[in-house]
Amino acid sequence: MANTSTEREFMHRDGLRVRVVRSPRRTRTVSAAWRGGMVVVSIPARLSSGEEAVYVEDMVRKIQRKRTAVSGPIPDEQLMARATELNRRYLRGLADPTSVRWVRNQNSRWGSASLREKTIRLSHRLMKMPAYVQDYVLVHELAHLVEPLDGHGQRFKAWLACYPRGAEASAFLAGVSFAGHAEQEPDPDWLEALEESDLGGDFDESGADAGSLA
Repeated sequence: MANTSTEREFMHRDGLRVRVVRSPRRTRTVSAAWRGGMVVVSIPARLSSGEEAVYVEDMVRKIQRKRTAVSGPIPDEQLMARATELNRRYLRGLADPTSVRWVRNQNSRWGSASLREKTIRLSHRLMKMPAYVQDYVLVHELAHLVEPLDGHGQRFKAWLACYPRGAEASAFLAGVSFAGHAEQEPDPDWLEALEESDLGGDFDESGADAGSLA
């Protein structure tokens, strides 16, 4: 076993830079800290790659939770980094958005994409939701940029299906929507409308405000 530490860096799916330090002097403990704009995770050198992946994911999640509690939601530039990584991982880099940002004027949908400007906007209501739910909405909007003429058709759905936690995230959003409607006057047609819409908004070929996720 080498007597010196080894390091590697990568971009986490949440848009965070991560550095993993394997140290032969560290035998039992795993630690993580926010340093120089990235998450630095220190692990024992003896851990397997599988064990490393589990510990790193857990530590990144804890650091992200602490940072969110202290400084609020992630900034737009980090949101853009997440979208870039998701685009590379699930859409072969074909979406290529020009900007991704939070907005506070989308109370009836989770996200939207402008096909003309290739921009994506996410509702501020997503800020406190789990990262995998935010990622699902991002992949949804990225898929609209890849298939601008397909609406919510089969080609669009094929891209969206590449995201492994899509069904889970869709169920989460449906539950949030249901809870919100439950606080209002009962609408017997609401659930049927939700199922028919596939959680998507109207498709606008003009590109002014296309590819929305309600």
